Amino acid sequence: MNTSLPAATLWDMDGTIVDTEPYWMASQARLVSRFGGTWTHEAALSLVGSGLDVTGQTLQKFGVELEVGEIIDLLTNEVMEQISVEVPWRPGARELLRALREAHIPSALVTMSFRVMAEHVRSFIPFDAFDVVVSGDSVENSKPHPEAYVTAARLLAVPITSCVAFEDSISGVTSAAASGAITIGVPHILPLDDTPATVLWDTLEGRTLDDVAALFAAHRDSSRIHPQTGR
Repeated sequence: MNTSLPAATLWDMDGTIVDTEPYWMASQARLVSRFGGTWTHEAALSLVGSGLDVTGQTLQKFGVELEVGEIIDLLTNEVMEQISVEVPWRPGARELLRALREAHIPSALVTMSFRVMAEHVRSFIPFDAFDVVVSGDSVENSKPHPEAYVTAARLLAVPITSCVAFEDSISGVTSAAASGAITIGVPHILPLDDTPATVLWDTLEGRTLDDVAALFAAHRDSSRIHPQTGR
C-alpha cells in the first residue's frame, strides 16, 4: 500500500460535486408559496448541508401543511427532475474523482440527500465513482453529527483518520472533522473560515492526485499547512 495516499476519500454531494443548492432553494420557495407563505433567503441558507428532516420541519414552521416525509419526497422529486434536465457539476469534482479512481483509492458518497437522489446523481457520472453510498435515510443522525462519515469508513473497512473528506458546508465540514477525517473545505454558498476544516481549497478545479497526496502526507507527518491554500 502506498502510505503517501489516503486509505479512502469521502465526498459530500450537494454543493461539492453538484451545485444543486439553487434547485433545493427554488423548490422550497415554491412549496412555501403554495401554502401562502414567504420563504426567505436567510432560512434557505440555514438549511445548507442539513438533513432533510430539518428542512421538512423548517418548512412546516413557514406554513407548509404537509408531513415531513411528504415534504421530503416532494422536494427530492422536484430536484431530481431539474437534475435530469441539467446536471450542475461543480468545477473539478468529476476530474478529481476520476483521478482518484484511476489510482485505485476507494471512495464513498456521504450525503444528507436520500439514497434515491444520491443514486440519481451518481447515474450521471460517466464512470463508477463510488464504492459505497451513505445517504440521509441510512443514518440516525444528520450532519453535523459525525455518524455518516464514521459509517462510510466502516463500510470501506478503513480507519477514518486515514481518510480525506471533501465538503462545502458548515455542517458538513463539522461532521467530517468530528469523525476524525482529514477535511478539505471547498467554500461555495457559505464561507468556511471559522470551521474545523483541515484546509480550505477555493475550488477543486485544477486539483490533482498529487495535491491530495501532499495534503495527506503533510497531515500524517503533522506538518503545518496554510489554512487557505492547503499548500
